[in-house]
Amino acid sequence: QVQLVESGGGLVQAGGSLRLSCAASGRTLDFYRMGWFRQAAGKEREFVAAIRWRASNTYYADSVKGRFTISRDNAKNTVYLQMNSLKPEDTAVYYCAAMLSFGNYYESTEYRYWGQGTQVTVAS
Repeated sequence: QVQLVESGGGLVQAGGSLRLSCAASGRTLDFYRMGWFRQAAGKEREFVAAIRWRASNTYYADSVKGRFTISRDNAKNTVYLQMNSLKPEDTAVYYCAAMLSFGNYYESTEYRYWGQGTQVTVAS
């Protein structure tokens, strides 16, 4: 059984920074790629960033490119999302997810396991 637990969300002023963490447990050896998605109130879930579990490939949504950085620590089975220059439009529940085989990194349906989400609120 795989568990993903996000942490690090909170309230921050516009222009500020937060770092989200996603701790994975269980069969992490099966992971192919990890992703971060977000869902704002009344909107659909959208792709934010992704990283290969055993390679350096990273992917970002255009809306966060240059402001967010995804990274991982395999020894700790943890994926991070460093968020800088935050904007009110970044306000959402952020979810991490694990993909088990090759697929489109931006498609939420390609991810097998999901965390419970962590709220990020950016005040203007």
